[in-house]
Amino acid sequence: MRSPAPAMAFTSLYRSGDFGWDASRGLYMAPDEDPEIDPRRKNPPSPPSRERRPLAPLPTVGSGDDKVDVISRLLRDRILLLGSQVDDEVGNVLVAQLLYLANEDQRKDMTLYINSPGGSVSAGMAIFDTMNFVPCDINTVCFGTAASMGAFLLGAGTKGKRRSLPNSRIMIHQPLGGAQGQATDIEIQAKEILFIRALLCEYIADYTGQPVEKVEDDCDRDFFMTPEEAKDYGIIDEVLSSKVRIPTPARPELMFAA
Repeated sequence: MRSPAPAMAFTSLYRSGDFGWDASRGLYMAPDEDPEIDPRRKNPPSPPSRERRPLAPLPTVGSGDDKVDVISRLLRDRILLLGSQVDDEVGNVLVAQLLYLANEDQRKDMTLYINSPGGSVSAGMAIFDTMNFVPCDINTVCFGTAASMGAFLLGAGTKGKRRSLPNSRIMIHQPLGGAQGQATDIEIQAKEILFIRALLCEYIADYTGQPVEKVEDDCDRDFFMTPEEAKDYGIIDEVLSSKVRIPTPARPELMFAA
């Protein structure tokens, strides 16, 4: 009769990785892991990229030597577009355009069309400060959505010249942020976020005429408004007319209201 293998033989083999076990197969022989066979070990998946996706080519207008992209053509008529998330690149472009148009003519109005979900506070404040720095009046017009920093910039236009198309959505809320690191660093970042929240609420209260306490309460959560509600709030001054007019539906009640 064949003598049984020593108990230590199994333990040694299992620890060496020659055997494996799972609920469906029980004990099985594990193949040697060859990095050439499993490319995931040789080339592990890279983390998702944060790089900006390439933009679609802009349509061009005109012909011959006068052929330009549509954004440049609008700029000639002192029309600016914020049609994406607010980040450093978008902020720098808008600041440059504002300064250029102000240098061209300090008395003529410019118009900023906004369809933006918001974004970076620092980039948005750079645009806001430039809007208040240049001597020109700045018309703001919301189409689509003006949320977060987008809504903040919408209301920062010249009073009496802030408008919205009838089916736009406008939303304000407190700044979002996260912190990591040592406890002292987290405390510093938390205080900075609270300072920015207070600063933004003060500015919104200033150009809407609302009490700052009400603005702080409204910004505690996402606060959506129709254009008519945004007009009553003081973020815009006029709702532009449309070819199609329908009654505004009643706003549903929140199931879990605070």
